[in-house]
Amino acid sequence: MKKLMTSALALGLATGAAAADEVTLQLQWVTQAQFAGYYVALENGYYEEEGLDVTIQPGGPDIAPPQVLAGGGADVMLNWMPSALAARERGLPVVNIAQPFARSGLMLTCWADSGIVEPADLAGHTIGVWFFGNEYPFLSWMSQLGIPTDGSEGGVTVLQQGFNVDPLLQRQADCISTMTYNEYGQVLDAGVSPDDLITFQYEDQGVATLEDGMWVLEENLEDPEFVDRMARFVRASMRGWDWAEENPEDAAMIVLDYDETGAQTESHQVRMMSEIALLTAGSDGRLDEAAYQRTVDTLLAGGSDPVITAEPEGAFTHVVTDMALGQ
Repeated sequence: MKKLMTSALALGLATGAAAADEVTLQLQWVTQAQFAGYYVALENGYYEEEGLDVTIQPGGPDIAPPQVLAGGGADVMLNWMPSALAARERGLPVVNIAQPFARSGLMLTCWADSGIVEPADLAGHTIGVWFFGNEYPFLSWMSQLGIPTDGSEGGVTVLQQGFNVDPLLQRQADCISTMTYNEYGQVLDAGVSPDDLITFQYEDQGVATLEDGMWVLEENLEDPEFVDRMARFVRASMRGWDWAEENPEDAAMIVLDYDETGAQTESHQVRMMSEIALLTAGSDGRLDEAAYQRTVDTLLAGGSDPVITAEPEGAFTHVVTDMALGQ
């Protein structure tokens, strides 16, 4: 099994070149095609070509990327924007330096026989929702619809969903949180027909929030050497994403090589990569300010319990991507 790092040591010994600059990336979740661009950049030597020695740290249900970043365990983290902005408002000064994911893959998947036809029909039903920062888009959406989330009459009962599809399959919930590239496929793999389901994509509901952006600590951006290192990291990573989009099956196989748990399967990763490519397509890594503002507006529109309470200031920068893109 391949190690989760690349080193320019041999090159340095041969040429007398300086040691590569180290970068540690904390993933949002476990090793899977959701992060294919980074593993491709590692495997294809793009980081090494930029003079970087990159370590990729998988995430998991017990790993909060903002905490890892705050504790100095990583130089850059991947995080959904709602989680990152909420952390920033709570006092952790994180800044978005790049946004490879241009679109959201988040959606609700519901039983078609539950009587749910449109979002307003969610009232009175049990809904599976991921927490650990993933609940913010849902809570904001319900607030905008005027649907309470405390289980009261006329509201929804929120079931804290594990990172699986069991609550739907076992009829513990009428709807669950799914990603277009992951859990929805798991439901179908369980033998459920698409005709038995109704889905609501957050993109279609106008409440999509940006996912899987690159975030660093604000204070580090005061260091020109750090900014340069991040620019090289972003440039190599976006090369990885471009290659993964053009070679989805090969990219999926690279991800499998780096999956030390052995939990992933080829068919699942290939399907995931094909869906992920739809979310990253057309992105050069530069944050779209309109999409950023839509995310902020969605998070602020939380009624008496918004995800964030004030318009963020300084929560993103184009300095890194401009340098990476030679602008």
